Amino acid sequence: MIAIVIASHGDLAKGLLQSATMIFGKQANIATVTFNDHETSDDLMIKYQTALSKLDAPDAVLFLVDLWGGSPFTVASQIVSQQPETMAMISGVNLPIIMDAFTIRDQPLDKVVEHLKRSGQKGIRSFEPEHDERD
Repeated sequence: MIAIVIASHGDLAKGLLQSATMIFGKQANIATVTFNDHETSDDLMIKYQTALSKLDAPDAVLFLVDLWGGSPFTVASQIVSQQPETMAMISGVNLPIIMDAFTIRDQPLDKVVEHLKRSGQKGIRSFEPEHDERD
């Protein structure tokens, strides 16, 4: 089963996991990593290494990060680049993507990544209420 590391600037990752857990239930092999003010990339690398060491022998690891090019992305990309066969990363994490990842994490990593990229795009919608005919 694929382990998931949710990473963000500030406590967003923790909040997303808390919300996903409320809706979907507690999940095994999930970690969060937060990048806070006054921390360095070295601090973030230590946090990633600590999170990875606590995962229970995953088949693969999927990093879900908040922002393409941000520090959580940049440091995670260094880790993923060292093990591209068993690690992958998607940026733009949100609650629907996390919950979707929970449902398909028993699939091969490449299939999970492609599915989440498609479902993430489909998940962005706008609500357009019908106009009242009296207007």
